[in-house]
Amino acid sequence: MKRTDKKATFGQQATKVTQLADTLSQAISRKEFLEGDSLPSINQLSAHYGVSRDTVFKAFLDLRERGLIDSTPGKGYYVTSQVTNVLLLLDQYTPFKEALYNSFIKRLPINYKVDLLFHQYNERLFNTIIRESVGKYNKYIVMNFDNEKFSTALNKINPARLLLLDFGKFEKSKYFYICQDFDESFYQALLTLKDKMHKYRQIVFLFSKGLKHPQSSKEYFIRFCEEQGFSYEIQEDIENLVVQKGTAYIAIKQQDVVKVVKQGRLEGLKCGKDFGLLAYNDIPSYEVIDEGITSLTIDWEMMGNEAANFVLNDASVQKYLPTGVRLRKSL
Repeated sequence: MKRTDKKATFGQQATKVTQLADTLSQAISRKEFLEGDSLPSINQLSAHYGVSRDTVFKAFLDLRERGLIDSTPGKGYYVTSQVTNVLLLLDQYTPFKEALYNSFIKRLPINYKVDLLFHQYNERLFNTIIRESVGKYNKYIVMNFDNEKFSTALNKINPARLLLLDFGKFEKSKYFYICQDFDESFYQALLTLKDKMHKYRQIVFLFSKGLKHPQSSKEYFIRFCEEQGFSYEIQEDIENLVVQKGTAYIAIKQQDVVKVVKQGRLEGLKCGKDFGLLAYNDIPSYEVIDEGITSLTIDWEMMGNEAANFVLNDASVQKYLPTGVRLRKSL
């Protein structure tokens, strides 16, 4: 072979065709094969990786569909375009993260390969993913596992290739980032709703134990309530929640939004009339649940577009996205 990499061992987590195609794609990304270079023959790759000729042929077809290689009679397969490998590491799946992902992917040409992974707020899993990904990607788009604690594993990545998303209440001046402000911006968004809130005798912030949301949001909620003269409560026991007339609820988790609506119905109360409901992070279903659920949210599609701009244009970005209000009939 003209160039040889460390011989791969293909496991069962994906098809051998996909694994071989990805291995060759990464070699192209690392510029082991430049545009115009011929790839090793089907026989050479079959022997080198211990796979069938048919597997190699199908891997070549995969790469050609990605726009990375082509073939001509007598010349065999050759590189037509450089590939850019991107790691998109998010915390967990939610509909608004899907909006981020879709807007991100939509901007990228076919020769950009994105691996989407989730760390589920697990620090050990997060560090393992980062450690095993170092050197494999051209760009790293990462949601940290904690808003206040910066993972030292990220120090192994070239800061010019790393973009931090969403969380970021830690020193990050040498990094690029697009983050939420869970504190002051949250407070300012609540201020825009103070007149709507005054029809309720109490505001309850649903904040269950173990919730992976910045704890500092509680302080800004309390500040808002005390400055505006609201009676308030932070409720951790969501399981035994009883929805009360004349109370407005702020729910971060989608499950808690559903819980409030269902419990209200059991009590014979109407959302938006007998009690209020404010959700955190907008999703499409909030437009239709009980004539619409008011939400506080950043623009997740904008975050995806900004991340794509970073990948495509090496854009220097350090910004906090504003928290906006999508007013509907639940308040």
